[in-house]
Amino acid sequence: MSIKSIAAQFFAYFIYHKNQRWINRPVETQQAVFLKLIAAAQHTQFGKDHEFNKITTHQDFITQVPVRDYEALKPYVDRVVAGESNILWPGKPLYFAKTSGTTSGAKYIPLTKESMPFHIEAARNAILHYIHETGNTHFVDGKMIFLQGSPILEQKNGIQLGRLSGIVAHFVPKYLQRNRLPSWETNCIEDWETKVDAIVAETAAQDMTVISGIPSWVQMYFEKLQQKTSKPVGELFKNFHLFIYGGVNFEPYRAKFENLIGRKIDTLELFPASEGFFAYQNKQNDPGLLLLLNAGIFYEFIPANVFYSADPPRLTIGQVELGVNYVLIISTNAGLWAYNIGDTVQFTSLKPYKIIVSGRIKHFISAFGEHVIGKEVEQALSVALQDSTARVNEFTVAPQINPEVGLPYHEWLIEFEQEPKDTKAFAQALEREMRRQNSYYDDLIVGKVLRSLVITCVQQNGFQTYMKSIGKLGGQNKIPRLSNDRKIADELIKL
Repeated sequence: MSIKSIAAQFFAYFIYHKNQRWINRPVETQQAVFLKLIAAAQHTQFGKDHEFNKITTHQDFITQVPVRDYEALKPYVDRVVAGESNILWPGKPLYFAKTSGTTSGAKYIPLTKESMPFHIEAARNAILHYIHETGNTHFVDGKMIFLQGSPILEQKNGIQLGRLSGIVAHFVPKYLQRNRLPSWETNCIEDWETKVDAIVAETAAQDMTVISGIPSWVQMYFEKLQQKTSKPVGELFKNFHLFIYGGVNFEPYRAKFENLIGRKIDTLELFPASEGFFAYQNKQNDPGLLLLLNAGIFYEFIPANVFYSADPPRLTIGQVELGVNYVLIISTNAGLWAYNIGDTVQFTSLKPYKIIVSGRIKHFISAFGEHVIGKEVEQALSVALQDSTARVNEFTVAPQINPEVGLPYHEWLIEFEQEPKDTKAFAQALEREMRRQNSYYDDLIVGKVLRSLVITCVQQNGFQTYMKSIGKLGGQNKIPRLSNDRKIADELIKL
């Protein structure tokens, strides 16, 4: 065992026990974060506008600060982007994480000197928790890769901006620099397909032990590796045993990954975003993600089924229940206040507090009142794949409200790497699991408002072609799992 491996074990032990302090005092930890945030921002423009000096309780906060999404917070963000100080948080941000917006175009999410360290520490601690649980440290001596955006940053009124993954690339610890691939030059390539080809050339002969990135784009990397070397990834990288991912549910990709790798490997799920690093998996046999309650973020939770009502409840960590679909609301040490990031979560454990990401509040199908969410379609596909030889590259679901004949239905657009032997039986398995999970959907089938779902096969690389056509190929871009309209579905069918 190398000196680096021994040091990693000791560090993992230290961090694990240090974290138990806040894990075992969740309500007190969140209250302390809340009071610290309010005190720090009291003299900012936002703090003055919302009378932070009068806020001492969560109820005061609810009264003074409404829930906002980016569009509603944009007037304040625009002032920060213009170079003003002390608007949302004391001083100016260190960076803006630039993300794709909706009605407002690009979004600029501030990252401050107080918030940035938590992004780095959370990723580090996730790996240390894995080491503490498994005792596996051999990977620290090998090469590690993270498929990410370009680290080249722009300037906007004296503040650097770029993709979050590109910004984070500037904070890789020195002790990992020698282990990290791809090279800086390759990482700076903007065109995703060119970049992946360069990464394949750089890494094919290396001892890769950890690979990280969004599953769909890592899958593309693995396929190109296999095309270049004619070997399974696991044979090429004999010491590759840990895949780290975030952003999407891995289960629909698992069978395809194991086929490409040639064996099973450990996986580690993270829940990072430009707005904050919220959670990570701390147990290999538990899909729940440990919610980070001491990371400069105060959390509120609104039940998704009443989110659009006039005055929905805003719950704190001590008030949540298992299995309820909540819209995640955050206030942060980067100056986001009662901010709706758009994700929905469900708690899988209250001791400690663990979550799964169940979908997006704006990504659902409810053309007939069924309110199908991302977690349900991902679960249904995972169940159907268990009893099938099929392997899936990518998928999305949309309603077909006006079919040429028959009743309306949900259309599953699936790009199969290997099609099921019996597509009808596969569709029936999907349907059974959807009806089991969602009683509203079941009622619509029973009541003959909807007919059974329909599978439409998408051509090979169809999803990549679509993402490229809208300028979102690679990086941290993801295909929505479901939509309440047919914008994506109709484009995929045209291919």
